Amino acid sequence: MYQVGINHVEDSLEHPPSSAVAECQESIDTVRKEGKSGQTQQERRKWKLPSKFPLLNISRNLVLGYQSLGVVYGDLSTSPLYVYRSIFDGKLQDYQTPEAIFGAFSLIFWTITLIPLLKYVFIVLSADDNGEGGSFALYSLLCRHAKFSLLPNQQAADEELSAYRYGYSGQSTSCLQLKRFLEKHKKSRTLLLIIVLLGACMVIGDGVLTPAMSVISSMSGIKAAGEHLSHDGVLFLSCIILVGLFALQHSGTHRVGFLFAPIVIIWLISIMVIGLYNTVVWNPKIVAALSPYYIVKFFRETGKDGWISLGGVLLSVAGTEAMYADLGHFSAFSMRITFAFVVYPCLVIQYMGQAAFLSKNIDSLPNSFYSSIPDRVYWPVFVIATFAAIVGSQSIITATFSIVKQCNALGCFPRVKIVHTSKHKGQIYVPEINWILMILTLVVAIGFQDTTLIGNAYGLACMTVMFITTFLMALVIIFVWQRNIVLATSFLLFFWFIEGFYLSSAVIKAPQGGWVSLLFSLVLLAIMLVWHYGTRKKYKYDLHNKVPLKWLLGLGPSLGIVRVPGIGLIYSELVTGVPPIFSHFVTNLPAFHNVLVFVCVKSVPVPHVSSDERFLIGRVGPRPYRMYRCIVRYGYKDAQQDDGNFEDLLIQSLAEFIQMEAVKPQLSSSESPSLDGRMAVISTRTLQSSSLLIISDEDFVTCSSIQSSKSQTLQGLRSSYEDENPEVRRRVRFNLPENPGMDPEVRDELLDLVQAKEAGVAYIMGHSYVKARRSSSFWKKLAVDVGYTFLRKNCRGTAVALNIPHISLIEVGMIYYV
Repeated sequence: MYQVGINHVEDSLEHPPSSAVAECQESIDTVRKEGKSGQTQQERRKWKLPSKFPLLNISRNLVLGYQSLGVVYGDLSTSPLYVYRSIFDGKLQDYQTPEAIFGAFSLIFWTITLIPLLKYVFIVLSADDNGEGGSFALYSLLCRHAKFSLLPNQQAADEELSAYRYGYSGQSTSCLQLKRFLEKHKKSRTLLLIIVLLGACMVIGDGVLTPAMSVISSMSGIKAAGEHLSHDGVLFLSCIILVGLFALQHSGTHRVGFLFAPIVIIWLISIMVIGLYNTVVWNPKIVAALSPYYIVKFFRETGKDGWISLGGVLLSVAGTEAMYADLGHFSAFSMRITFAFVVYPCLVIQYMGQAAFLSKNIDSLPNSFYSSIPDRVYWPVFVIATFAAIVGSQSIITATFSIVKQCNALGCFPRVKIVHTSKHKGQIYVPEINWILMILTLVVAIGFQDTTLIGNAYGLACMTVMFITTFLMALVIIFVWQRNIVLATSFLLFFWFIEGFYLSSAVIKAPQGGWVSLLFSLVLLAIMLVWHYGTRKKYKYDLHNKVPLKWLLGLGPSLGIVRVPGIGLIYSELVTGVPPIFSHFVTNLPAFHNVLVFVCVKSVPVPHVSSDERFLIGRVGPRPYRMYRCIVRYGYKDAQQDDGNFEDLLIQSLAEFIQMEAVKPQLSSSESPSLDGRMAVISTRTLQSSSLLIISDEDFVTCSSIQSSKSQTLQGLRSSYEDENPEVRRRVRFNLPENPGMDPEVRDELLDLVQAKEAGVAYIMGHSYVKARRSSSFWKKLAVDVGYTFLRKNCRGTAVALNIPHISLIEVGMIYYV
């Protein structure tokens, strides 16, 4: 059943939502008495028990934890294949002593303990955005608790969403001062967005580098086992495996996780057993290296060369960021128990055993891992290692899809196709990005053919993301968790001190392969910034050139044109006012539909918007004009898919609003005809029942938006279109029930709405050409006329992204000079 939202909010940024809440308190009480879902934000959070008390759903978390082994931890768990070899490569070859081995293991142990375990598992995973992770999740949290956002078409009504805020209250004076400073200066907010985008670009860059490094590493092992294979043959096999790996992605995280998880589990158990064996047999004294004293001793002996070798130590935690970026695919609790009780102990024991072996066999450093395997189990472990190294690239590919989806939803990435591969909302597949990643990965693999060079690029990208995450996390501690600035500063300085050493070591190696990650990230960052800039300029043009309602009111109810039967859905990014495409259309064509609905489909900075809060309905102008506004809100993780009943949902929402407006006159714009009316939250439960309209379902038939048109020409066009584009949809007819007590004006308006629906629905969109003004600077012309125009032409069209049927689409061409 349709449920009326408990918050009626103004469609304006200048009016706070609190006044609307006060006006509808009576409606809240009524909804609760009737047993409807009218909970407040605190009540909604109160009943989200599985997220707050994960033990209540332990079976689901265990399944997710099992899947995460194959999706998230593959890269992290295969690092023992090459870490010790990378540490002692280069200038550190002169320090290959047992003491240096002890120091290297101590560095690895404390790096894994402080960064993945302490920072990510115990701290960063707690900063989830309603279950979602990644740098954009942190940015979304910050934008909701302070005015840092640069995203267009945001409104006060968005702050009434149940997922918008956490339950924190109260801020210290120092926090408020810092918040005001950052909100006041636009440059600081722009810099914050650039930092977030840079982190996202580095994660996507990892999606290119990790598969190449993992597969080449495994193929190098095959070459060592079978020397008859030529270098070109090994490279050919690597490319075949890479193509197969990316071809598997369309199956989705759910299937890939179940397929890859057993491989990672067997791998972890194998390396743990081998590590224990080597520790006991070769050098049990390696346990003493758990003390950080050996780190001091290591740097005392190696000096600057030891600092440069930190790039190899860094590879032991490569893939950690995927644990947070992939949070939306699983859950924080499942990932915590999996890492703390499975991955972490297995890795520590393996590194310890490998160090114990190397301390007695220094000459085995160039092939440290395979040399440490006992002869009896060499071949089985070799086969498992080969598969595990291939699986290791899966985590960052999945994280890349999540990052692209978030960037796309928040207006920072060109429109791409998002495929949701599972009922679990976070599990997605992006076809265009998948194949682009495959091509770039093949280029890197063929171009470098060396894991050392790829590892330098990988380490730089990985540590840059961690460095940015630490900074964003410090801001979250201040503005979201509302803790003391001293605590946030301590967190920032502590982890920046550690990560700064690793980052500086990785930057030194930029000429030896690290430049690849920098180049790729900067190119991707330029694309994101150009798209974001062009999108904002286009929105500002619409905002500054929207049609004054005084002009609209002067035309009268007929708008100075012929009103033809049907409903016209006018799509625009504006949340208030009449878009300029409307006046452009009216100026050039003498007719418009009897019922006009200005539709705005927008993303809000929350991961998910429930169906109870998705629709905002309001009126534009007086009642006789039959003009409405509908704002459809989606979270940056929601699937914006049209399942064929959007028109029916819209009609029922409008009918509910018309009746509600008659009961609550404050929603009407008749008292202030120069302004838009108040917006009301209309929630949809089912299509089967409504107190206002009788809905009759016919059998499943092939239909289109012009199904009820009486025009023979349109009917013929419909038949030919359906022959080429067969589509099965449910046909829904609306009838107005007999109700003698209904207000005559309300009944007439509802009758007009039903008749307009029967006449057909047309979708009107602007087909804009964005160009820079002649007086613009060279860089602005380059960004708008070249960059943004190229991206718009080569990304998915707005009509395709919104699943608008082409047979009912009307595009209005306009040139935007920004």
